[in-house]
Amino acid sequence: MGPTTDEEEPETGGGLGGNAAVETVSRAVAEVAGLPESRGPLRRLCCDLARRVKLLSPLFDELRDGGGGSLGEFQAQALASLHGALVDAKELLVSVNDGSKLYQALQREKFVHQFLEVTEHIEKALSEVSYDKLDISEEVKEQIELVHAQLRRAKGKIDSPDLQLLSDLNWALAEKHCDPIILRRISGKLQLSTINEMKKESVALHEMVISSGGEPEECVDEMSSLLKKLKDCVVVENPTSDTVKNNTSSVNHRSPIIPDDFRCPISLELMKDPVIVSTGQTYERSCIQKWLDAGHRTCPKTQQNLSNTALTPNFVLRSLIAQWCDANGIDLPNKQGNCRDKKPGRHSDCDRAGINSLLQKLKSGNQDEQRAAAGELRLLAKRNANNRVCIAEAGAIPFLVELLSSSDPRTQEHAVTALLNLSINDSNKDNIVNAHAIPRIVGVLQNGSMEAKENAAATLFSLSVVDENKVIIGAAGAIPALVDLLRRGSPRGKKDAATAIFNLCIYQGNKVKAVKAGIVEHLMRLLVDPGGGMVDEALAIVAILAGHPDGKLAIAQSNPIPVLVEMVKSGSSRNRENAAAVLWSLCTGDAQQLRAARESGAEEALKELTGTGTSRAKRKAGSLLELMRQNMEA
Repeated sequence: MGPTTDEEEPETGGGLGGNAAVETVSRAVAEVAGLPESRGPLRRLCCDLARRVKLLSPLFDELRDGGGGSLGEFQAQALASLHGALVDAKELLVSVNDGSKLYQALQREKFVHQFLEVTEHIEKALSEVSYDKLDISEEVKEQIELVHAQLRRAKGKIDSPDLQLLSDLNWALAEKHCDPIILRRISGKLQLSTINEMKKESVALHEMVISSGGEPEECVDEMSSLLKKLKDCVVVENPTSDTVKNNTSSVNHRSPIIPDDFRCPISLELMKDPVIVSTGQTYERSCIQKWLDAGHRTCPKTQQNLSNTALTPNFVLRSLIAQWCDANGIDLPNKQGNCRDKKPGRHSDCDRAGINSLLQKLKSGNQDEQRAAAGELRLLAKRNANNRVCIAEAGAIPFLVELLSSSDPRTQEHAVTALLNLSINDSNKDNIVNAHAIPRIVGVLQNGSMEAKENAAATLFSLSVVDENKVIIGAAGAIPALVDLLRRGSPRGKKDAATAIFNLCIYQGNKVKAVKAGIVEHLMRLLVDPGGGMVDEALAIVAILAGHPDGKLAIAQSNPIPVLVEMVKSGSSRNRENAAAVLWSLCTGDAQQLRAARESGAEEALKELTGTGTSRAKRKAGSLLELMRQNMEA
């Protein structure tokens, strides 16, 4: 291709103007290319935008090498417009990189709209550049045409949300004590897995409050609460160098300052065995136990009444303390405890000799002795955390697993319940699975007594907290047995089955198994039976199944719209939210369901929900109302 001539387009008044325009846009492309790779919930949108901008680089490299003076006035104006679009792109990418990841996940639709606007701006500006008239090679021309085509397609394309992340976030925001596995999954997807990332997120939330002029969005409080849960409950596996490791070079000659969060509020010393009380506060085990032994039933720090005296190990904080000690060259606190006047005889909190004696009875082959020993271990494992550790260390788990196949119903009940109590300890979960317990627990679920079935379902729920176990449990045939318990079980059995099914169905493959097992029919029956006490659980499972094509189809075939609309009108806050989410899923891409929803009076109920519902309920209701509006205009 030859250079552009005067007849084709008038020049801007000299080579300097053309060169300046090329340099300016080239620099904007380079600035976008130089941005760090975005992480978090908008990573794909950021990567797609940055990649397309980077692909424009060869165009300006060739123009710069060939001299930009041949650009005409209109070409220069087009490049100026493109420069403005690229500046907008850079500002958006920087704001996402520096902003709150929690906010981006919860307000995803708002950010998607911003990305669509920037993409449209770039595409429009690029369409004004007559690159077919520029002095560029055919190869570069083809590349720019390809990028232009990608931008045109991307203008109207809305990236699919991460439904699992949205489900996890809504659970974590709604529940006071959220499942740690859900919090870990959120931290992984939002890239909030290190101390520095947590601090950056906290700063981003603080900046949001400042920039709002003292009137922050309603969701800021929710996000701050969730961030605290993540800080408290998520294992920080990769602490950043400037928060931990760099401390060693500057403090080798003196004792480092112990972080306040690592000190027991009672003794003010570094904790070696942190435990959580019912108010959510963490204390050194020996200190809070001494407080409780003295007859107190309040939380020392908050003065709130304790709903119970259970002490739950804070494994997350223990791990952080261990990392901090290792990074600062400090020996881990010993097992003596920080409260020196701890009662004698409480060192291990378990009778090792007694546990070993019970273990011998498990091995004896005598059915009566095995039944009695399994019953004792069941009670010991229920009593406290140290017993659960001691029983596992004694090697009891494989023998209890063997007893799951016992012909004696009572022995079987004791064995599965002992394993349920032992599974409260995270390390014991692995030991139980490694002992090949899952197929036998499923066998109890299928053929045991009602009590054994209930506790088998609860055990499977406990084990399924570990993501890998969800797959193993589903493959072992647990889903149909749990669905059967949901249909035929006692009230408690139905609750245990529903809890286990919900957790297992976080894994997509198990949703298919549940649908094939006929769960939707039973769930719809439970939804219209308020007296059965299972409405909340049933709707929660329906909501998670609706995110899978097979689940959506099965739900749609069960005439769900009237029930769901009624739930939006008169259900609890959580149920209205779930019902709106299911309606949105069913009506998206299905005009028949959308018409049924409108005929059932959904529009009025959804309008009311946009004003009074939870944040998620408002979003779903608003999206569904927009679907209805578009359908009526079509």
